[in-house]
Amino acid sequence: MDFALTEEQRAIVATTRAFVENELYPHEREVERTGRLERALIEEIKAKAMAAGLYAANMPEEVGGAGLDTLTWLLYEKELGRANYALHWTCVARPSNILLAGTPAQRERYLMPCMRGETWDCLAMTEPGAGSDLRGMAASAVRKGGDWVLNGTKHFISHADIAGFVIAFMATGEEDGPRGKRKQITAFLVDKGTPGFTVREGYGNVSHRGYTNAVLEFDDCRVPDAQVLGEVGKGFEVANEWLGATRLQVAATSLGRAERALGHAIEWAAARRQFGQPIGRFQGVSFKLADMATELKAAELLTLEAGWKYDQGTVTDSDMAMAKLKATEMLAMVADEAIQIHGGMGLMDELPLERIWRDARVERIWEGTSEIQRHIISRALLRPLGA
Repeated sequence: MDFALTEEQRAIVATTRAFVENELYPHEREVERTGRLERALIEEIKAKAMAAGLYAANMPEEVGGAGLDTLTWLLYEKELGRANYALHWTCVARPSNILLAGTPAQRERYLMPCMRGETWDCLAMTEPGAGSDLRGMAASAVRKGGDWVLNGTKHFISHADIAGFVIAFMATGEEDGPRGKRKQITAFLVDKGTPGFTVREGYGNVSHRGYTNAVLEFDDCRVPDAQVLGEVGKGFEVANEWLGATRLQVAATSLGRAERALGHAIEWAAARRQFGQPIGRFQGVSFKLADMATELKAAELLTLEAGWKYDQGTVTDSDMAMAKLKATEMLAMVADEAIQIHGGMGLMDELPLERIWRDARVERIWEGTSEIQRHIISRALLRPLGA
C-alpha cells in the first residue's frame, strides 16, 4: 500500500488550504455574528475561487470542472471543511453531480449555469413526515394533460433561498417490493418562479450560521415531461448512482474541522501554563491530545480508503457508512475535548472552537443519521448469513 500523495494532490491541498486561510477565515466572525452571508461577499469570493480553479472542482472536465478523482476530491473537501460551512459551500460551490444524469438539453439549461456561477441547485427529498424513510414521502406528482402536477411539502432544504431551481423527488406511483407495495420515486427539475412552487423561510438552527434551509411548497405545480431527471419511477436509482459519495463529502469536511480544532488544542496545551508548567505536561491534557489525534487518524484512513475504493469501483455502502459514522462522531469528540482543554476560553467567540462544536452536531444527522449508518454496516455483516 502506498499512502503518499502525488505531486498534483499535494498542490491541490496546498492551494485549497491557502485559499481557505486567506479568503474564507477573515470573514468567519462576521458571518457567525450576523448569521448572514451577504450577496456581495458571495460574488467576491466566488470570483476568486474561479480564478484559483477551485469552483465546481468536483465536476468532470467535460463540463468545465476540475475532473478530480474521488480521493483527490476528498482531500480538497477536507481543506474547505476547515472554514465556516456557508462560506465554503456557497462561495466555492460544488454543483450536485446528479445533474450529470440529465439529457443534453437539461445539462445546458440547469448544469452549465451552475458551472458558470450564475445560479445554484438544491436537492429536495426530506419532508416533515419523511426523513430517513424516503419511501415514506407524501409529496407526489401525477400526470395530467401531458404534464406532471406536483403537490406536497419539503423542508430542511439547504440554500433553496439562493438556488435558481430545485431537484425535487416526488412519489409517482407504487411497485411491488420484497415486503409488499412500495412507492416509486421520480426526480423533477423545477424552476424557481414556476406557478404553484413557493420557497418559504426555514428554521433557525444552532449549526452552520449563514447556511440557510427552507420549506418548499408545491400546490398544483405543473411541469412538463422535459423536466423529469432520469427515468420516471427511477428516482432512487438516479440518486444512488450519482449521490453515493455525499456521505464521504460529509466525512471529509468533518476531518478538516477536527484537524483545525486539534491544532488549536495543541497550541494552547503548549502555551498555557498552570502550576509553573505548560498544561500539556499534565496527563489529563496530554492523554486527551493523544486520543484526539488517534481518532482523527482512524477517521481519515477510513475516509480516504473509501474514496480510493470508490475510484477502483470496489467501494461498498458499508465502506462509506463507516467513514461517515466515524468521522462525524470523531468530530464531536475532538471539538468537545478541544474546548475542555481551553477551559472557559474555548467557549468564547475569539476562537473558532465554539463554532466547530456547534456545527459538529448536525453532521451526525444529515446525509443519513449515525443510526442509519450503523444499520447499513450491521446489515452488511449479517446479510451473508441470512440474518
